[in-house]
Amino acid sequence: MLDKPGKASYDSPSSFRVIVLLQTFSKILERIINSRLSCVARVTGLLNPHQCGSLAGLSASDAVATLTHEVKSLQIAQKKVSTLFLDIKGGFDNVNPSILCGMLKAKGVSPYLVSWTRSFLTGRLCRLLYQGSPRAFAPVSVGTPQGSPVSPLLFVIYVSRLHCEIPHGLTLSYVDDFGLTVSSSSYRRNVQTLQKLYARLKSRGAGLGVGFSVPKTELIH
Repeated sequence: MLDKPGKASYDSPSSFRVIVLLQTFSKILERIINSRLSCVARVTGLLNPHQCGSLAGLSASDAVATLTHEVKSLQIAQKKVSTLFLDIKGGFDNVNPSILCGMLKAKGVSPYLVSWTRSFLTGRLCRLLYQGSPRAFAPVSVGTPQGSPVSPLLFVIYVSRLHCEIPHGLTLSYVDDFGLTVSSSSYRRNVQTLQKLYARLKSRGAGLGVGFSVPKTELIH
């Protein structure tokens, strides 16, 4: 546990940066699984076409180019365009192994990969190392390990359900950052549409055990 510099108080967990130490040998195996599962996820439809980040060939530049193209296309059609940017709060920490494995199984992923994922995410132990800590291990029932090569992919698969179809618009995500783009004849109508979409997204997120960070939410017309 490392202190974040410049904090007025260190009474809150958010005042610390967690550096996770993982076994090198395990990370080699996880990288192999990441490569295999990434190919399977694309073929079986576990991923939404508008998801970027943690996926080979889909970077932040692709997300920006996609959003820019969509906005300009709608503006050419004489539409008023608005985008609501959302950030999943502590997303990696809230991945539920049972729900994730259920998603893999429902899409026909091989039993071997499903069993490996369940084994990887369950029965984990961790201990926090800082001055005065008891150095005792504690069980971890949810979340994916920070620093693991396969964790980002598992998270992207987990939140793929949050994507929804938007007429004359687009749902775009980069790992845990989501953007809802809508268009109409007025910005007021856009805001009303975004309110309904956010309520739907929030409901879906609650089913997955994830929420959105209010301070990091932005609306752009």
